[in-house]
Amino acid sequence: MSIMPDSWIRRMATEHGMIEPFVESQRREGVISYGLSSYGYDARVADEFKVFTNVDNALVDPKKFAEDSFVTRRGETCIIPPNSFALAHTVEYFRIPRDVLVICLGKSTYARCGLIVNVTPLEPEWEGQVTIEISNTTPLPARIYANEGICQFLFLQGAGAPEVSYADRKGKYMGQRGVALPRL
Repeated sequence: MSIMPDSWIRRMATEHGMIEPFVESQRREGVISYGLSSYGYDARVADEFKVFTNVDNALVDPKKFAEDSFVTRRGETCIIPPNSFALAHTVEYFRIPRDVLVICLGKSTYARCGLIVNVTPLEPEWEGQVTIEISNTTPLPARIYANEGICQFLFLQGAGAPEVSYADRKGKYMGQRGVALPRL
């Protein structure tokens, strides 16, 4: 597998709609950086957040996910309580080529504040807005900024296309928009 450079990412985004909307250069003045980088793309977090809460003594169960386990917030920022967790989604919509695997990594700016983004793959031929899982590992409240960088995507091109892609097997998170909750 080869990691793909900025020129390939730009071409795939502009000619094939791989990333929409696409920011062609790194934006960084006064914001947490986002846009095209040398070997990746820094995506932005949208202004919708689902923050986990224990107000109703909810139990988090991936097989029976209860919507009363979180509160939904919209805004320019979101405060994640100490030792808590939030779900959000990217501003960008991704369309992954059949011979590419994408890895999502957290940004060091947030990691240095104790905010960790779950490492997750985007499989060949998956498409949608990416649901982002953000953990506040600190004993303090932490702020997330909407419409600014939240994670970086690295694009790995395989030696060939897989026999079965995410689209072929009709993956359960295909075409998601907004925050996608756990599904069976």
